[in-house]
Amino acid sequence: QVTLVESGGGLVQPGGPLRLSCVASGSIFSVNTMRWYRQAPGKQRELVAGIIPGGITDYADSVKGRFTISRDDARNTVYLQMSSLKPEDTAVYFCNAKVKTDRNSGWNDYWGQGTQVTVSS
Repeated sequence: QVTLVESGGGLVQPGGPLRLSCVASGSIFSVNTMRWYRQAPGKQRELVAGIIPGGITDYADSVKGRFTISRDDARNTVYLQMSSLKPEDTAVYFCNAKVKTDRNSGWNDYWGQGTQVTVSS
């Protein structure tokens, strides 16, 4: 079993920064792509950023230049550094990881429970 736990959400003023963390734990053999998604009230979940082993990253157009995704493979952790936050960034942020639980298993998707980010004055 693999568990992803996000942390770092909260209330922040427009223009401010916030850093999210997500730690994967459990029966982990290898972690491949790690991603952050978000879901605002009444909207579909959308991809925010992704990072593969080796550090190549990808971002949604709406966050390019403001958000930075990074990972620490020794700790099975992915981060999302958010800056210049806007009210429209308000959402529940979820992390996602593709994980192998042993040498012979396939890659399975795992999700965290989400952390609320609210941008408001």
